[in-house]
Amino acid sequence: MRKGANLPVAASAVRVELGWRAGPGVPDADASALLLVNGKVRSDADFVFYNQPAHASGAVRHEGKRATAGTVTDTLAVDLGRVEPAIDTIVLAASADGGFGQVPGLNIRVLDAAGGAEIARFDSSDATVETAFVLGELYRRQDGWKFRAVGQGYETGLGGLATDFGITVDDTPTPAPPPSAEPVRLTKVTLTKQSPSVSLTKQGGTSGTMRVNLNWETLKPATGWLRRAVASRLDLDLCALFELTDGSKGVIQALGNSFGSLHRAPYIHLDADDRTGETTSGENLTINLDHKDAFRRILIFVTIYEGASSFAGLNATVTLWPQHGAPVDFSLDECTVPSNVCALALITNQSGDLVVQREARYLVPQRGVSPQRTVDYAYGWGMNWTPGRK
Repeated sequence: MRKGANLPVAASAVRVELGWRAGPGVPDADASALLLVNGKVRSDADFVFYNQPAHASGAVRHEGKRATAGTVTDTLAVDLGRVEPAIDTIVLAASADGGFGQVPGLNIRVLDAAGGAEIARFDSSDATVETAFVLGELYRRQDGWKFRAVGQGYETGLGGLATDFGITVDDTPTPAPPPSAEPVRLTKVTLTKQSPSVSLTKQGGTSGTMRVNLNWETLKPATGWLRRAVASRLDLDLCALFELTDGSKGVIQALGNSFGSLHRAPYIHLDADDRTGETTSGENLTINLDHKDAFRRILIFVTIYEGASSFAGLNATVTLWPQHGAPVDFSLDECTVPSNVCALALITNQSGDLVVQREARYLVPQRGVSPQRTVDYAYGWGMNWTPGRK
């Protein structure tokens, strides 16, 4: 599609994919949506993005990023049948840590959610220093919906774009005492090899709960043992080793029904087991930050329970969502070894400050050694292990 062109959207629900080519020095980008009435949001709740991933109506959800064969997509799910009658336009936007002129292959695709057929595609080719972009919009026309390719850039980032549509923005790194109507906070942290750690205290994550989410997508690699390693469905288990300040140690995992507890020690709880990774929720565990002083260290890791012998061909994203403070996310590197266990993140108590360290470390168990014991050996936990099932 060309800028300004429009076409009808016959599907009752769509997936909107913001896409670009990955590479060294390419800024990270994020998709967002604004639900408008006569050109403005009704309130800050009509803004859907990484810090506010679902609209109250359930009509729009931010589903997160996937990396596939050198490209990255960030997806919004839009159920047009659930959009409130007052909403006449859904603006589909993007923001980037650097100018969009450094983001190659920037495009937006609208797909039929039912079958995946492409309804519309708009490629943006004229971006320069803009740090936010309205790439398209879904809008009502008579009794149906249409999509328009827009391509309007902002040099003031996501904050400037959001403010333009009526959002109240607070982009400070640490939260002030909450006012009666708390503004939207746009800050987030992406951990990389170059910047692998962050203080939760400095980001405002000092109380409430913190959800740790693992989401993944499996691909079939090209040849050899990599192809044999990955099945069409993969059952991953999110786990955590913990050590408390009173010296007690343990593991949180689905094996042996060791789901933990949120309101008593160890103050970590594992949600229900996701056997596909294809749901929007993925695997989740929750940490009670109201008891942060009880933690000495927590190691978040993932094992393959069944469906594959290695993480090869896996695209996975880890996100930590503190109830108060900026989310922390990172992607796993490509797995090139026959590994069935990966250390994801190490959380340590450093003089009362919880520090999150990106590990993204694939481990290869020795013959006859379990994945859990392999992680224990690698990080010196010193626990006794027995076989378990779920």
